[in-house]
Amino acid sequence: MTRLAAFQRVVSQYADIADFLVVYIEEAHPSDGWVSSDAPYQIPKHRCLEDRLRAAQLMLAEVPGSNVVVDNMDNSSNAAYGAYFERLYIVRDERVVYQGGRGPEGYRISELRNWLEQYRSDCGAMTFLLCG
Repeated sequence: MTRLAAFQRVVSQYADIADFLVVYIEEAHPSDGWVSSDAPYQIPKHRCLEDRLRAAQLMLAEVPGSNVVVDNMDNSSNAAYGAYFERLYIVRDERVVYQGGRGPEGYRISELRNWLEQYRSDCGAMTFLLCG
């Protein structure tokens, strides 16, 4: 959640060429587990889908203009996209055309911005996916 402000700026800047989707996966730093000292919220480990939905509401408030969905309790989206802790993707015509590195070290919003800027001249339909 600490990178959502930069993500929100990208959403605003490229809303004319991309649809943005946030997939909320399992909590990387649950308050009853491996706690992060810079975590803006205290979210315990999700024990059921309702817990995950409640936590995702916090993320939804941070990224207005984006759609937020939640991974299931089997974490199948997380597994399919290798998203743990966070990861950026661009999906175009049902194909992954950009796969960012795994966060936190590999999460580079600047790479995403550069890709979108380069693509802007083509103005094609695209869906952007963030797992995190």
